[in-house]
Amino acid sequence: MARQRRSKPKFGIVTLLVLLALAVFYNYYTKTQNKTQPEPVKEKHAKKASKPKEQKELRHLTVFTGKVIGIKDGDTFEVLYDGQPERIRLAEIDCPEKSQAFGKNARQYASDLCFGKIVTVSSNGKRDRYNRIVGTIVTKDGINVNEALLKAGLAWHYKQYSKNHPELSDMEEQARTSQLGLWADKKPVAPWDWRKNKRKKKTAVAL
Repeated sequence: MARQRRSKPKFGIVTLLVLLALAVFYNYYTKTQNKTQPEPVKEKHAKKASKPKEQKELRHLTVFTGKVIGIKDGDTFEVLYDGQPERIRLAEIDCPEKSQAFGKNARQYASDLCFGKIVTVSSNGKRDRYNRIVGTIVTKDGINVNEALLKAGLAWHYKQYSKNHPELSDMEEQARTSQLGLWADKKPVAPWDWRKNKRKKKTAVAL
């Protein structure tokens, strides 16, 4: 009986040693697996590599019909064509910036004319430095939005980027004579001059 009682502690020590060895092995195995896990650096590279593709997907469009889904300001629109949005910059006119006097009026007027409606965009296929298509927008009712903004006194004839279109100058002059829209101001500031002055102020502050 005495010998049987002494054998029990030996069995317990062996069991503890086996469990300890298993614990050490498991700990070592877990650390090894964690070290072999790939770092999430490749995903960042993948995202960076996909950015240049956006520029290659720019479409060459001349005349197309789509729905106006956004109006940033009086002369910048977003038109949905073939399931993809395209930003349009109205050609040959320049509306007041949103922060300028009558800037919000021009945007609202343009919105009333064609927001949510089907329009036809005509362009030579060229884009400006912001990748916007520069062109003319005509509503389904036959309203030329570029000309309508001029006639309402909510845009300037952008002569610097307009080729031999004296009729646009005549529309601007008629609105000016009638003191329509922005021409009601005594000294209206052309948007290109406003943008230039804004850039100068930023430069002065930076210095």
